[in-house]
Amino acid sequence: MRFDLPNGGSVQALQDVSIDLREGELLSVLGPSGCGKTTLLNIVAGFLAPTEGEMILNGHKIDGPDAERGMVFQQGALFEWMSVRENVGFGPSMKGMPKNDKTEIVNHLLDVVGLRDFKEKAVYELSGGMQQRVALARCLANDPDVILMDEPLGALDALTREKMQSLVLKLWKETGKTIILITHSVEEALLLGERLIVMAPRPGRIHTEYRLPFAEMGVNADLREVKKHPDFAPKREEILSMIWDMEEEIMGRSEASA
Repeated sequence: MRFDLPNGGSVQALQDVSIDLREGELLSVLGPSGCGKTTLLNIVAGFLAPTEGEMILNGHKIDGPDAERGMVFQQGALFEWMSVRENVGFGPSMKGMPKNDKTEIVNHLLDVVGLRDFKEKAVYELSGGMQQRVALARCLANDPDVILMDEPLGALDALTREKMQSLVLKLWKETGKTIILITHSVEEALLLGERLIVMAPRPGRIHTEYRLPFAEMGVNADLREVKKHPDFAPKREEILSMIWDMEEEIMGRSEASA
């Protein structure tokens, strides 16, 4: 992905990025600022068309947004004037789903995310963590093949974030959905990614890839217990050092160009 600039120059945001994602896989994507994580997610979502190459899903080329790919943003991007129930039911309503079927789906998903007692509340009455639960339920109501998450838990406090991490793992395992999660948190990437990609910047590219056991462990265990696994801390330090070295290199380039 190359972005052309008004002055005639360009920025190579991504170069030679190739990923094969299996159905039902949970992929976390990590890397320093400016490595193209969100650009990659926006290409998968269909918001951006790559300068070269293509994205294929279910045998066809991605050429724009589609209900087969659902997006969960850092801020819920919910309809503030609608109730929780109306937000979750928005997609099915747009599809013309019969009212009884829509009601059944909405009630089920609100049970799953623990918000059935809040279904008539306005979105602005909810905490940040509750709003993200609504965003997850609204995404699932459209029954997408792939769920794309762009820093969905980044604005939450530590305790709420841990609860939401557990919920993401629960939903992943129960629904069998394919999930791509963008995060700046090394710990979160380790906990939620059964497969983890570390990207390097300028141009954005895949630096290192890991297959990890922690997401599967976290489905049925307290995440604080998962973090005590003997392999968790060494892997966290390895990746932190890798990203720190990248950041140092970026700073060195910036100082040299200045």
